[in-house]
Amino acid sequence: MSDKPLILTVDRNRRNLELLKNFLIKQGYEVISASNLDELDRVLSESNNINLVLLDVSGFDQNIWIRCEQLKNQAIPFLIISAKSKYITAIESESLARGASSILVKPLVIKQLLNLIRSLLRD
Repeated sequence: MSDKPLILTVDRNRRNLELLKNFLIKQGYEVISASNLDELDRVLSESNNINLVLLDVSGFDQNIWIRCEQLKNQAIPFLIISAKSKYITAIESESLARGASSILVKPLVIKQLLNLIRSLLRD
């Protein structure tokens, strides 16, 4: 087992998922990914050592909020990532109500993302 923090990345867009995964690996993190709710459920049931989840809610249906509740109940910190839209205020409110540590709006600011990751992994 690695002593590197394990980050789960969740995004329906496989290209974005791969870019984020490669970036995080270069930063020294261990990364697993899920691109749909079934994969997310499988990873959460099989992995008991996830340190942080980066969850892009774009393109998911309302069931994504149930998964956020599960993360909260399992005490796994998570960041919500979302595209900027006319619904961003509602997404931010829902994210925080469901236990998100923070919300990042795309396009991501790398320095902000890294600072949040480091902060959450220290807690």
